[in-house]
Amino acid sequence: MITAVELVKEKIRTIKDFPIKGVMFKDITTAVKDKEALRSMIDFLTYKFKNQNIDYVAAVESRGFVFGSALAYNINAGCILIRKPGKLPAETIQEEYSLEYGTDKLEIHKDAIEKGANVLVIDDLLATGGTIGAACRLLKKAGANVKAAAFIVELTYLKGRENLPEGLEVVSMVSY
Repeated sequence: MITAVELVKEKIRTIKDFPIKGVMFKDITTAVKDKEALRSMIDFLTYKFKNQNIDYVAAVESRGFVFGSALAYNINAGCILIRKPGKLPAETIQEEYSLEYGTDKLEIHKDAIEKGANVLVIDDLLATGGTIGAACRLLKKAGANVKAAAFIVELTYLKGRENLPEGLEVVSMVSY
């Protein structure tokens, strides 16, 4: 019998040379469209965080949204959307971070989190840790207690965990 992790890993396809030559892109869309794989991903995350006293799941645009609201529902938490600039209608706070060829920013509503709230940040994939590191800094700036970061896929050879806050619990379902 195939395990949930094996099922999900089997459903993730690899796209050669995307977005640039030399990159082997791990595409979760093929896993998300499979109802058993999707259920396995949400169940895995739910099991890991069900009794962890999480107040909010902070989902990073855009693939983090796929898992964020379902997980928040399952663990009885609220869901916060972390967006690229210009996407949120009310007053925001933001965090800039470095990319390979420049910088980018993430935003949340200024009133998204109460001071001291326990937050789990989620995205589909951990690569270099730049985006999630920025998300953690942004949430901390808002007053959150960032307890953990969760991913479906982790590219361990890129050492993204090293760019995340020290002591942060990091959970990933599938590793490459």
